[in-house]
Amino acid sequence: MSLALKNPFGIRSKLVFLSSFLLVIPWLGYQYILEMEDYLRRGQEQTVLGTAQALATALNERPELFNEGSYGPAARRGDLYVYPIYSPLSLVDSSLNDWGEYQQYEVGYDSSYSLGTSLNPSPRPANHETLSFDSMLGEYNGYLYAYFKVADDHVVYRDPDALTVHRSDFLQVSMLSKEGNDINRYVIAPYKAEPIYPFRIRADYTEPTYEERIIGQWYDTNSGYVVELRIPMDMLGERLGFAVFDVDDPVGREVNTAIATYRVDDAELLSALTLPTPEIDRIVAGMGHNNSRIQVVDRTGRVLLTVGDIQSATGLTLTPSPSAEPVNKYWLYVQEKILNPLYYRILTKPSNDFIDDLYSEVSREGAHITAALGGSPMTQFRTLADTETRLLEAAHPIVANSEVMGAVVVDQNMNGLRTFRNEALEQLFNTLLAVMLLVVFGLFFFASRISSRIRVLRNQAEGIIDDSGRIRNTIVASSNSDEIGDLSRSFSSIVERLTQYTNYLENMSSRLSHELRTPVTVVRSSIENLGLTKADSESAVYIERAEEGLNRLNLILTNMSEATRLEQMLQTSEKEKIDLTKVLNGCVEGYKLAYPESQFETDLPNYSVDINGVPEYIAQLLDKLIANAVEFSYPNQPITVYCRALRDHAVIKVSNAGPFLPHEMKDRLFDSMISVRPQEKQKQPHLGMGLHIARIITDFHGGHIRAENRQDREGVTITVVVPLFYKR
Repeated sequence: MSLALKNPFGIRSKLVFLSSFLLVIPWLGYQYILEMEDYLRRGQEQTVLGTAQALATALNERPELFNEGSYGPAARRGDLYVYPIYSPLSLVDSSLNDWGEYQQYEVGYDSSYSLGTSLNPSPRPANHETLSFDSMLGEYNGYLYAYFKVADDHVVYRDPDALTVHRSDFLQVSMLSKEGNDINRYVIAPYKAEPIYPFRIRADYTEPTYEERIIGQWYDTNSGYVVELRIPMDMLGERLGFAVFDVDDPVGREVNTAIATYRVDDAELLSALTLPTPEIDRIVAGMGHNNSRIQVVDRTGRVLLTVGDIQSATGLTLTPSPSAEPVNKYWLYVQEKILNPLYYRILTKPSNDFIDDLYSEVSREGAHITAALGGSPMTQFRTLADTETRLLEAAHPIVANSEVMGAVVVDQNMNGLRTFRNEALEQLFNTLLAVMLLVVFGLFFFASRISSRIRVLRNQAEGIIDDSGRIRNTIVASSNSDEIGDLSRSFSSIVERLTQYTNYLENMSSRLSHELRTPVTVVRSSIENLGLTKADSESAVYIERAEEGLNRLNLILTNMSEATRLEQMLQTSEKEKIDLTKVLNGCVEGYKLAYPESQFETDLPNYSVDINGVPEYIAQLLDKLIANAVEFSYPNQPITVYCRALRDHAVIKVSNAGPFLPHEMKDRLFDSMISVRPQEKQKQPHLGMGLHIARIITDFHGGHIRAENRQDREGVTITVVVPLFYKR
């Protein structure tokens, strides 16, 4: 019986593998969403540039908007910009929280603004770690507000016993008088962190006089200190300057470093005050509701006005769709804990928690601003390295009298578009995932159904023929109209015809034996009558040969019908408890007389081996085995009969020394009409029924029989295993 190799890739595995090609659908959907995002990005780019162009158009040909509000005749890059403040600020809370978004306009001053004074004509160069400060100026209701965040590694306050105001860390405010012919100087040098007490001083820091119109607060920070001021606008002239003086030695109290808002090479001229005109505020405010951040810069790149916040300027606002049905908490858990972490391995989740250093500067730079100040509108994308946030920036020139006066800068972050893309991809992936799962499970169920029907058909086909090769069952024809049902009906028809033909072959020997008995009897009686008549010697020879042929033919007929008669008798036989040891021992004694030329050896136990069976059939079984062993044994070699009780079975072995069994006949030796004897060595007719009958008897006793070559020497051992006796 040949064993077919089992294929590890069945129909289900193949269908599931083929369904994996459905994964190309999410990829196509992903590419489609990216393409749609590209189109939306281009549209958003045109919208931002259009906004900048519309606002620039409203500001074109109005040069007075960029000249009004400047206290000096011409703006310089080092001038002080005063930004409008729309609510009063508290100066007593020891924090800059009230300044809020105005802090984005603060300007930093470091060692490049070092200042030489009469207190120290050659100051030690400052560095960013020892002394620097950030400041911002604003105007509200006729007052100038300012703060100074000073980074000082060692703060030295004024000596409580000293009358001088320049022997400690202090802030100096210098302003041109209203008449424009004198410079007024004020010093803020507290004894400790407290509300400030400004003093007006002379150029040599003598004759300090308290100035009550300037108020504010001095408080400490982790990196130094902060000074907040409020100065009435009517005190200011055309120019103003601030300087921070640093003293590090609390004993010698010499000024080491001074940093001012005006550069060292321009120390005689203070900074001009520049205020964006309120008209620009009103024009830009009308455009401040388009979900963008709008800035107006002058020709030097200085930011004059900002409307909107870059963190919230997403450009694209997503309105959540109202849903009447509540969200399933289990689906929400799967979405948040399983799907979203999987999706965002390939998607970038936008975040509004980012800081752009360029937006915190008072002056703006960039290729788009440079191009706009050169007269050409331009858009660009910029990515923040820390958060991977993409920014869309557009700049359009403001022209007056064919001269570029400034530019309108419109900025948006791409988080809105990216959020829209992510939501679209999430919904697409969820839908595709659900469809793919349904398809895969459908294919799996379909394949399981097909493979199950094929397995049922296979099991029915395997159960048709038993171990002896006889047809025992049939295939139940399927009523399904598909190909498998058609195959099942074809197999059922084939098995039915094969069963009929097999029954014909099985009954042919008995019918043939029955039909031939009568003519054989007629021939035999005729030969006997012929032998009674007077005949010569030559006729006697022919008569003898005819009788020998009839005897041979009669033996063949007997053998042909023996198996059939035995099966019929077994159907009506009743089993009984028999001692297998006694039966075998008695049979062997009889074989010694029947086969005087053969040697027999027994290996039987000294205890009884009881089985359920019929003694006559056991003896007939042993007769067939011994006859086979005698015929194939070498001369003068013993035939061994072995018996033992092992666990719940009795084992009988008949071994002879002779030729090995052909390898291809081991599994067919007990079939009907099978013989391995060479034709020229057969002295008597053999139809291969002996071992077949032995197997029939073994099956009747609920056992099995097998033949195998001996391992100790050349020969064959036939083993019969039958169950031991048990009470029902």
